[in-house]
Amino acid sequence: MFISRFRINTARPGARRLLASPQAMHAAVMSSFPHILPSDSPAPDAPRVLWRLDQQARAEVLLYIVSPDRPDLTHLVEQAGWPAVADPDNPGWHSRPYTPLLDRLTAGDRWAFRLTANPVHTIRRKEGEPRKLTAHLTPVHQMGWLLDDERLTRLGFRVCEKPAHRRLLPEGTTQHKRPHPGDRYELAVRDTRPLSFGKSTGAGGRRGKPVTLVAVTFEGRLEVTNPDALRRTLTQGVGRARAYGCGLLTLAPVTQPTQRTP
Repeated sequence: MFISRFRINTARPGARRLLASPQAMHAAVMSSFPHILPSDSPAPDAPRVLWRLDQQARAEVLLYIVSPDRPDLTHLVEQAGWPAVADPDNPGWHSRPYTPLLDRLTAGDRWAFRLTANPVHTIRRKEGEPRKLTAHLTPVHQMGWLLDDERLTRLGFRVCEKPAHRRLLPEGTTQHKRPHPGDRYELAVRDTRPLSFGKSTGAGGRRGKPVTLVAVTFEGRLEVTNPDALRRTLTQGVGRARAYGCGLLTLAPVTQPTQRTP
């Protein structure tokens, strides 16, 4: 397994085309692996290619890729990078083995995490109608989707709780007396992006029905409860729309707050 990072040159027309269409970005990412054909689909329990866009600043967009094989992103450098300054020692992207991190996961370990996902649920608007898949639109419901006990058990971690002195609301409630997950847990919604794009189908690039989804970026702290399950999560993704930049969970060491001098 490998994790790769590529900085996108947002000033280039090719970059803007990729950023405007998750389907185009998915095709570009999958083209980085010569042994994967467009018709290939991973086995249900096999590692898969996952990707995510992180916007650090207006002109700084990073593409992260987790994959079973080391990618060749030369075509992305030519289309959406800085090809003039690329050389064998600095090809324009960074890849490193992911397996050492996966192997060191242990129950009880705590990590900072970032996840972009597509939180959805099913609703029935009228009695007798079939249930319809619908996106969660508010931060409270989006966080509630991730904090679902059954979901976290499958994912192999729990979200850490805040110490009582850092909670802003008494007993973690809202004005409606419902649990407020964002105040109880080390969890925040950093970005919510509604996406709508045309999907090419069939020969000739014919356009099918537009795809619409909501991509939500979570940040927080987690504790490992099941290392094997978390390894599957890190290599197989979370939830739906994984082909469109959702589902990639990444970990970072927890930084300790600076101690104040009495």
